Amino acid sequence: MKSYYHRGGNTPLQGNTIAEHFSDVVMRFPEQEAVISFPQQKRLTYRALSDAVEQLAKGLLAIGFVKGDRIGVWSTNNIEWLLLQMATARIGAVLVNINPAYHLHELAYALKISEVQGIFTIPAFRSSDYVAMLVELLPELKLPYKKELGNSKFPFLRKVVVYDPADTEQTTRLYDGLMSWSEVISAGNSITTETLNDITASLDRDDPINIQYTSGTTGFPKAVTLTHHNILNNAWFAAQAMHFTEQDRLCVPVPFYHCFGMVLANLLCLSVGACIVIPSEHFDAQATLQAIQEEHCTAIHGVPTMFIAELEHTDFKQFDMSSLRTGIMAGAPCLPPLMKQVIEDMHCAEILIGYGETEASPLTHLTTRDDNMELRTETVGKNLPHQEVKIVALDTGATVPLGEIGEICFRGYHIMQGYYGQADKTAEVIDKNGWLYSGDLGTMDANGYVRITGRLKEMIIRGGENIYPKEIEDFLFTHPAVAQVAVFGVPDEFYGEEIMAWIQVRKGKQCSEADILDYCKEQIAVFKIPKYIWFVDEFPMTVTGKLQKFRMREIAIEKLRLNNGKIK
Repeated sequence: MKSYYHRGGNTPLQGNTIAEHFSDVVMRFPEQEAVISFPQQKRLTYRALSDAVEQLAKGLLAIGFVKGDRIGVWSTNNIEWLLLQMATARIGAVLVNINPAYHLHELAYALKISEVQGIFTIPAFRSSDYVAMLVELLPELKLPYKKELGNSKFPFLRKVVVYDPADTEQTTRLYDGLMSWSEVISAGNSITTETLNDITASLDRDDPINIQYTSGTTGFPKAVTLTHHNILNNAWFAAQAMHFTEQDRLCVPVPFYHCFGMVLANLLCLSVGACIVIPSEHFDAQATLQAIQEEHCTAIHGVPTMFIAELEHTDFKQFDMSSLRTGIMAGAPCLPPLMKQVIEDMHCAEILIGYGETEASPLTHLTTRDDNMELRTETVGKNLPHQEVKIVALDTGATVPLGEIGEICFRGYHIMQGYYGQADKTAEVIDKNGWLYSGDLGTMDANGYVRITGRLKEMIIRGGENIYPKEIEDFLFTHPAVAQVAVFGVPDEFYGEEIMAWIQVRKGKQCSEADILDYCKEQIAVFKIPKYIWFVDEFPMTVTGKLQKFRMREIAIEKLRLNNGKIK
């Protein structure tokens, strides 16, 4: 038999747009709690959430946004993020998720590649001053407000809106060229409900609704364009696999900007009337445990490092986890000892392991609550309903026999429309028959269970964050002392992988580890800064002059093991 599996289902695909589906849920559960934000000390029922979404949607229309426009959100987790997610879906605008860890270099690229026309941002978080960074990119924000920004470097960008989740009046502006949240909401009073409803009714389930950033090994992040149909069905079938209902409450410590948070948490809950519990703006183990206890959460999502941090918290045993039942762990392999702890100590007897990629909306595989420990820890489960998966040979592209290693490919409703503005890059990963090539290696058994055995991509997965070496290499190469650089991952007990950079210094130049770290600071996200920086005179290469990263990795692992014994 060949490694091909198609999984149908008794439940048909959802055919509505996100706004239509959400409206049906609101009608069924108007007084059920929809979202609770601990940092904002605020909670909304489904009726209240729907009213807030409608008012924001009217505001977006009033300030000039229409179907197909791209609206970025650059923020940590908060209720406003969720409102933007649903309000853009209400008018057919495309929400562009921007990582709140981004700094100037990355922000500029994100705005350009998706031709972002408007951006909503919080003022600051921790050491990141978002407004200051935007003003550096767009100096005209200091000038009196104009209807259109008109920056030559960012010609599509028309409006910047700043909101402060801690400000109940939402009047924060800081500079004259910015708009405040309250101004957007007030502007919405000029739009009638009938006008808004007509626009919503004109939308189609196959319209693009979201852009999320991902990358391969050959360049900067690419803008994955997803539709209502893509992400609503992915969220819906994940909810069915978790046996989720309006009685469930999901604690969400994962970031909203990521597909895990936006689709498999927010939209998953809203698709069935469950409650989203936001424990903190950014992951905090204690806040997560506190939220689970106080709100009697029935489910918890996270990457393995989050679960480890929660379990190893000094006060873990003081928190009551007995309300927990299920959740999804994804982003990195889960080892049996961790799975056992999550099941026993956190009472998550039905915890599921998920696998997928942003280009696939994102979930392609999920274990079930009935799977045994071996299947939960050694496989990523079977594909979701209405999806196809096959394993193909690297040299011929032919489907390989069961049990043989090959590249994992997907096809179905969940496959992205493509990379925004990059048809050539899209064609590199989706073939003429609609198969998406994952770049991951694996095997499949007769029951459709898939085991991940490796990655064709050089992508580094550090604590659930996907990190792309080429992006870091391109940035480090801009340092005047760097002649050549190679970035790759090495094993790490806690994060799964850490980043290592090998650097060859230009002749006549001086450069130290501190110089490189200072250069990275405030320019790239903290999680992308290499933990290990080694200066070398030469690199292992093939006879044709290509860098042999696998050999560098072998050398690095051996030296690190000899030095500290932490590499396993």
